[in-house]
Amino acid sequence: MLEQEFFGIQLIDVEDFVELVVRMLFNVTVAFIITRFIYYPKSRNNDYLFTYIMFNLLIFFICILLRNVKLQLGFALGLFAIFSILRYRTRQIPIREMTYLFTIIVVAAINGLANKKVSYAELVFTNIAIIAAVAILDSKWILKRELRKRIRYENINLIHPDKHDELLEDLKARTGINIHRFTVDRINFMRDTARISVYYYDDPKKNDDNKLGRGPKADAES
Repeated sequence: MLEQEFFGIQLIDVEDFVELVVRMLFNVTVAFIITRFIYYPKSRNNDYLFTYIMFNLLIFFICILLRNVKLQLGFALGLFAIFSILRYRTRQIPIREMTYLFTIIVVAAINGLANKKVSYAELVFTNIAIIAAVAILDSKWILKRELRKRIRYENINLIHPDKHDELLEDLKARTGINIHRFTVDRINFMRDTARISVYYYDDPKKNDDNKLGRGPKADAES
C-alpha cells in the first residue's frame, strides 16, 4: 500500500519521511536555541525572532527537499548570495542582526543539505560548535557590546565643538544612560533641533533600554 504512486510520484517513503521529521526537529531546536536564548534576551525584538525562525524553517525545507537535485553546491551558494545582501525596504537591518540572519541560514543549509557521507556525530558537533561560537562572541566575555540610540535634541545652543563636554553631560542627564560618546548626525536650523546618535555599553543594571526605546524618536542599534 505504501509503495503506490500518484502521477508517477510515490505516495510516501517512510524512511525519508522519518528522516525529514527528525532533521526538521533538530534544525529548529538549534535555531530556537540561538534566537531565543542567545539573541532575544539581549535584543528583546520579537520581529527578528519571528523572522529568524521562519527563515531557518523555510530554507531548511527548500534545501532538504531539493538536495537530490544536481545543483547542491550552486544552490547553497545562491542562497547565501541572495540572503547575505538582503535588505528590507522599510528599514535597514543592523550588522548584528544580519550576522544572526546569516547564521540561521547557514544552520538550515547545513542541516538540510548534509548527505549520508556526513555522520550524525559530525552534524551534531557542527551545530553545537555554531551555538557555542555565537554564545561566546555575543557575550561580555570577549568584548563589551556597544549600543546606539538616535535622539532628537532641541537645545541647539550646545551643538558646538567648544561645548562638547556640556552636551555630553546634558545627554546623560536627560537619558539616564552612561553615554561615553556621541555624534551629531543632522542639524535643522529651521526648527532648532538636531539628530544625535549616542553610544553606550550594554549594562542591564544601569541602562533601561526598554523605557528609552518607547520615546518617539529613539531606536537602538548594536
